[in-house]
Amino acid sequence: MKEKSEFYIVAIGFSSGGTEDLHDFFSCIPALPNVAFVIIQHLARDYASIRDKMLAKHTEIPVSWATNHELVEPNHIYMLPINSFMTIKNGFLEVYKRDPLDKSNWAVNIFFHSMADHVKAMGIGIILSGAGSDGAKGAMHMHQQDGMVMVQDPSTAEFTGMPKSAILMDHPTHILSPKELAAALMKFLSEQNNLLQAAEAV
Repeated sequence: MKEKSEFYIVAIGFSSGGTEDLHDFFSCIPALPNVAFVIIQHLARDYASIRDKMLAKHTEIPVSWATNHELVEPNHIYMLPINSFMTIKNGFLEVYKRDPLDKSNWAVNIFFHSMADHVKAMGIGIILSGAGSDGAKGAMHMHQQDGMVMVQDPSTAEFTGMPKSAILMDHPTHILSPKELAAALMKFLSEQNNLLQAAEAV
């Protein structure tokens, strides 16, 4: 099994205030973007979430809660299950329960680190609204492994901790509003596709 994906995998991390930003982002993504999306959101341990159904109203891309050992495929959105952490290895998602004694939540860092190690340059990390600093260290590790990092402009975020931490610790490729991040992502993917087609034509 190849460790490097043949398509881009986009991981989106957020916490407080990020739900509407996520909806704004996906409202600008086409139905067949030829990438996979993995949503890493902070949720209370006992929270009965319907965020998959909420997100489905804003996108034509299929949305589902991730399952353990699930193969990541393009044109699909995978959401981190409640009370879990998740990593990716060899193209498969690995889901495991959070320690009930663990008071902190570093779900974004954990997933970004695994993206850096196993997806490398085919990985794109996006950080939206959220309190705290989760995602910043993982974003830095992604950049070190040639991945791309994009961050919501703090001036457009309800909670600025996560985007500001990522900006201070790393050097994101783009710092934009959620809708502008979607446009920048699709522009990048189009450019990469054109480069690939040009290389294949030689």
